[in-house]
Amino acid sequence: MQYSKLGRSGLLVSRLCLGTMNFGAITPEKDSYEIMNRALELGINFFDTANVYGGKMGAGITEIIIGKWLEENKERRDKIVLATKVYGEMGKWVNERYLSAYHIKKACEDSLKRMKTDHIDLYQMHHVHRDTPWDEIWQAMEQLITEGKIIYVGSSNFAGWDIATACEEARRRNLLGLISEQSKYNLFNRFIEREMVPACDYYGVGIIPWSPLEGGLLGGVLKKSDKGRRAKDEIVNKLKNNHQQIEKWENYCDEIGEDPANTALAWLLNQPGVTAPIIGPRTIQQLDESIRSLEIKFNEELLSKLDKIFPPAGKSPEYYAW
Repeated sequence: MQYSKLGRSGLLVSRLCLGTMNFGAITPEKDSYEIMNRALELGINFFDTANVYGGKMGAGITEIIIGKWLEENKERRDKIVLATKVYGEMGKWVNERYLSAYHIKKACEDSLKRMKTDHIDLYQMHHVHRDTPWDEIWQAMEQLITEGKIIYVGSSNFAGWDIATACEEARRRNLLGLISEQSKYNLFNRFIEREMVPACDYYGVGIIPWSPLEGGLLGGVLKKSDKGRRAKDEIVNKLKNNHQQIEKWENYCDEIGEDPANTALAWLLNQPGVTAPIIGPRTIQQLDESIRSLEIKFNEELLSKLDKIFPPAGKSPEYYAW
């Protein structure tokens, strides 16, 4: 396994992050344990979850599964960097969502109980909430840090200017601020290159891409269109509208002799500022296969060919002005 610092922090995380969104919702509890065990064997030490994962509002099912796994062998806790998120709706009462200090504190306490741990290594805002002032958000995060309940703070689904605002407000309070941002990023969707990537680079915020395969569209969909998630209407419609582009993509992968899913992950690993793409294996086989992505290398010619298939989004303002 390869490791990288998470943003400008001194924290080392595996270059593949184990996403657990399927645990409890799609992947049965027993299989989830086996996937986490195998991830540790492979050297993956970066586990990502969220309090809303699991398929039942407010239940925190995925966090509960992780907690049972950690309790089963207490040595596991010190081997992983455990990341979870706050923002989503955890109940029908008005303050059971978003980023008020009230909700941040309660959500953190609840996540700690579910995961049977005394601290969260990386506590991430699952989405920006512009109706809550940054003074309030950072006050809540600072209190949790002081209490030893969280160590680092990250974000997810922020815009470039949100990253800048959050980091400047943290700096004003003499806090470390954000060290990571989870953004949707893949060959098919390169929009974050316009402003998010430059903002993260400037502030030393590590990028953790989610949906690296665009829901399966980059995973060899033409050969597997009748199987699993790729048979869903969303993927069928995306393929219908982008068939020629995906055909070129899969031909490219055939030419270099690599699996499309691994090639898409490898491309992300080669992008500036990317710390670790999130993989969401539903089986151990999928997990094992993803390790190949760490070994795939690109030269300038290969990267240039990919840019022709999936054009770069273009850095602002150059992409729309001079």
